[in-house]
Amino acid sequence: MINWYPGHMTKAIRMIEENLRIVDIVVYVLDARAPFSCINPNFESMLGSMPVIYAVNKAELGDRTRVKAWCERLSGEKRKALALNATASKSTAPLVTLIRELCGAKIEKYRNKGVRTTIKCMVLGVPNTGKSTIINNLCGSAKTVTGNKAGVTRGKQWVRVGEYLEVLDTPGTLYPKLSDQKIARRLAFIGSIRDEILDTYELAVSLFNELYAVSPEIVSARYKVGQSEGEEGIAAIARARGYLLRGGEPDVERAALALIDDFRKGKLGAITLDNPEGE
Repeated sequence: MINWYPGHMTKAIRMIEENLRIVDIVVYVLDARAPFSCINPNFESMLGSMPVIYAVNKAELGDRTRVKAWCERLSGEKRKALALNATASKSTAPLVTLIRELCGAKIEKYRNKGVRTTIKCMVLGVPNTGKSTIINNLCGSAKTVTGNKAGVTRGKQWVRVGEYLEVLDTPGTLYPKLSDQKIARRLAFIGSIRDEILDTYELAVSLFNELYAVSPEIVSARYKVGQSEGEEGIAAIARARGYLLRGGEPDVERAALALIDDFRKGKLGAITLDNPEGE
């Protein structure tokens, strides 16, 4: 069973709930490799009818067709979705346009009074989806702390973007009980759950099987191994890479680490595990 909910997340949820009262819009950051798995059901009741933009980040790592389908599925009257690669310079310009569009009524109201109002925006999501990277891209400089692992942002950070937009960065938060273990595994695959609490080998076996279900060629093309599944597949990777223990036994732990690392870095190709036609 995968479950990770450190104490600071309870505090973060309370902080998010309190600050939702003062913000105009929420940017909900999802990982393009597992967009559905990144949606915290606890937030839906909190958000209510508030305008929401789903920023499907790390789009360069996700399958283009599935990412596009997810953006269409997540969009509605007060909900919009767009694909992003926040590590690319100035890639968040469309996000600012959407913020202004969804907050147009407030902007127009104050404009009629001869006043330019400041829009307050909250950025939230599970750990390691790139929330702080998006904010730094919006600002054009490193205003928030970032890191390619879960749990980097621990407290709230208000950042000014231009004269009339303020953005609140929040800690990555999960739900207290990850009852759906498929979702839990996918969050672990993308690095949203701290690696130290995971069984790397078991996680790699699950990842191998999920990749095989998407396309048997994904792993065989990277590691030049025959098509196989589960534990046999991890052992095949170890043999193909020369990861051998004394006596010629395959070093499956090393192969497991390599598979997970290659997936996270996009070396296996552009992959979206969540299927928009049936998660």
